[in-house]
Amino acid sequence: MKTLFSLISGVLFGAGLTVGGMTDPVRVRGFLDLFGDWDPTLAFVMGGALVVMAIAWRVVPGMARPVFEDKFHVPTRNELTPGLIGGAVLFGVGWGIAGLCPGPGIAALVIEPAGAAIFVVSMLAGMALLRLVEGKN
Repeated sequence: MKTLFSLISGVLFGAGLTVGGMTDPVRVRGFLDLFGDWDPTLAFVMGGALVVMAIAWRVVPGMARPVFEDKFHVPTRNELTPGLIGGAVLFGVGWGIAGLCPGPGIAALVIEPAGAAIFVVSMLAGMALLRLVEGKN
């Protein structure tokens, strides 16, 4: 049941990214171009995501446990580290250049496999390189 729920959630998330325009690099770059030909449509997608998360942050503390897990996996650290800041900057630069970030990049594999595959392979190579540099398995 947990696997089926995960599959349904992933498909729904990917469909939402696609319908919302997050898998269209041209639209994403238009949204990020604040001082040029700005396209504000993705602000509504992000606003919707903020509403959903605001509700989740209010509901989760009142729940004894998640439906398909023994406990919630909520971040316990809140300090800003150089690695976190550098990663955020690198994420933003990559998002601006490619017009994709990890979730929409994977969802875009269904719509435009060639372009999205270049992004996804590059993303996975970067993740592997980080593991090598940090000495993690």
